[in-house]
Amino acid sequence: MRLDYLLKGLPILEQKGTADIEIKGLTNDSRAVKKGYLFVAVRGSNQDGHRYLAHAVEKGAHALVVENVESVFKDVTIVRLPDTRIALSELAARFYNYPAKGMNLIGITGTNGKTTTSYLLESILKETGSKVGVIGSIGYMFNGKSFKASLTTPESTDLMRIISEMRDAGVKDIIAEVSSHSLDQGRARGLDWSRAIFTNFSRDHLDYHSTMEEYFKAKQKLFSSLGEGKEREKVKAVINIDDPKGRVLEKITKVSVVSYGLGDNCLVRAVDIETRQRGLRFRLVAPAGDVIITSALLGQINVYNILGAAATAFSLNIDLEVISRGIKRLTYVPGRLQPVENRRGLSLFVDYAHSADALEKVLQTLIRLRRTKGKLITVFGCGGDRDRGKRPDMGRVAGKYSDFVIITSDNPRGEDPAEIAGDIEPGVKESGLKRIELSLGFKERGYEIVLNRRRAIQGAINMANKEDIVLIAGKGHEDYQIVGNRKRHFDDVEEAVLAARERSA
Repeated sequence: MRLDYLLKGLPILEQKGTADIEIKGLTNDSRAVKKGYLFVAVRGSNQDGHRYLAHAVEKGAHALVVENVESVFKDVTIVRLPDTRIALSELAARFYNYPAKGMNLIGITGTNGKTTTSYLLESILKETGSKVGVIGSIGYMFNGKSFKASLTTPESTDLMRIISEMRDAGVKDIIAEVSSHSLDQGRARGLDWSRAIFTNFSRDHLDYHSTMEEYFKAKQKLFSSLGEGKEREKVKAVINIDDPKGRVLEKITKVSVVSYGLGDNCLVRAVDIETRQRGLRFRLVAPAGDVIITSALLGQINVYNILGAAATAFSLNIDLEVISRGIKRLTYVPGRLQPVENRRGLSLFVDYAHSADALEKVLQTLIRLRRTKGKLITVFGCGGDRDRGKRPDMGRVAGKYSDFVIITSDNPRGEDPAEIAGDIEPGVKESGLKRIELSLGFKERGYEIVLNRRRAIQGAINMANKEDIVLIAGKGHEDYQIVGNRKRHFDDVEEAVLAARERSA
C-alpha cells in the first residue's frame, strides 16, 4: 500500500522525503520491522518509540511516523504528526482496508467477568449457526483455531490484522474484551461497536490509572462514544445496573440500554437461583418471556456473566431457547473457576482472580460448595510491578474465607517475591490467622509463606482430603511465570494434576 494513501487526511506537520513509496507492513514495535515497513513511534507509559528509530531503520523501515524529528536517515521518509497514538489506529484501519466494516462488533469491559461473558456469548452465537471470532486475555479464536495474545486488547496494528483475518475467514460476529488500558490508549479507536457490555467495577490496575476515578473514566469511554459511527438506533449498551457504576453508564450513554441484574428494575434478570456443586440453575426473565437456564459454571458471579451474555443475545433478537442451549453447551472457561480433574478425586480449582473483589467472589462461591467438615485452602500471590495497595486487601479476603492460606509467588517480575509476600501478610494476619509451618499439617486455621509456587501447590494438595477444596488463584489460564525479565513455562493446572498424582503414588 502506498504511503501517500495511508497518510491521506492526517494532520501532517512536517514531512522529509517522498510519500510516493510502497509500504509492505506497519508496526509500532521496532523489533517487528521488516524491509519496506512503516514504523510509527508511539510514546507509552514505559517506553518511547522515538528511542528506537535507528533500530527500525536498521531493520529495514522505509518510512517513519513521529511526533518530533531529531534525526534524519538517508532514503527514509519521515512524517511528523501531532499525536502518533491517534494516527496509529487510523493507519492500521486503512492499511488493512477497514476490516471491521460490516462486522457485528461486540465489546465487553469491566473489572471482572469479561472472558467468561465472551465465551458464553460465543457459545450462544454459535448455536445460531454464526461464525464467531473472540479476542481477549486468553487469546483470539475463530473457525476452530486459537492463537495466543500478549494483551487483553491487542495494539491497533495487531487488532486490525486479527479482524482482517477473521473477515477473510467469513466471520461476521466478533466479541472483544476491551481493557481499560486499551481505552485509555485509544487502541480500539475508530471501531464501530454494535453492542457494548459492562460487567462490573472494582479496584484494579491502579499502578497504571493512579486513581479509581481515572480507571472508571477509561471504562466510560466505550459507552460515551457509542453510536457515533453507526445508525444510533441500531446500537445498544448492555449494562449490569446492579453495579453502581453501571447506573452511571446508563445515564451517560447516548444509545438505548438493555439492563441486566437481579433487581426487578432490570430488563433481563435471574430469579429462582439455585447454586449447586455441579453448576447453576435459574429462570431467565426477559421482555420476550422466560426460560430455564442450566450451566456447569459455578457461583453468583457466573449468574451475572450468564445474564450479560443472555441480555446481549436478547438484544440481537436471538430466541430465548437458543440462548438457553448455548449457555448449557459451555462446560468451563480456561482458568476461570476451572475444575482440575485428578486421580485422587480432590476438589481442585484454578482461577484468574488477581484483585480483592474477584478473589472474594470466588471464595464466596467455593465456601458454599464446601462440605460440612471440609476446609478451604487457598494458594495465591500478587504480581510484581503492579498495584501494591491491593496486596493487603487480597490477604484480608483470603484470610477471611479460607481455613488455610499459602502466600506464594505470582509473576514477581522485577520485584523481590519475599517483599511482595511481606505486603500481603499483614492483611492475612488481620483476618486472625496465625502462621503455621506446613510440615505440621492442618490442626487449626492458619497461613504459611512458600515462595516457590510449585511447592506451594504441592503443600496445599498434600494437606487436602476429599472433603476439602483447594483454590489456586491469580494466574488462571496463564502457562508461564515472569521472574525478572525471564518468562518460563508454568501452568497451575499442570502443577495441580502433577501434585495430586505424586501424592497418590
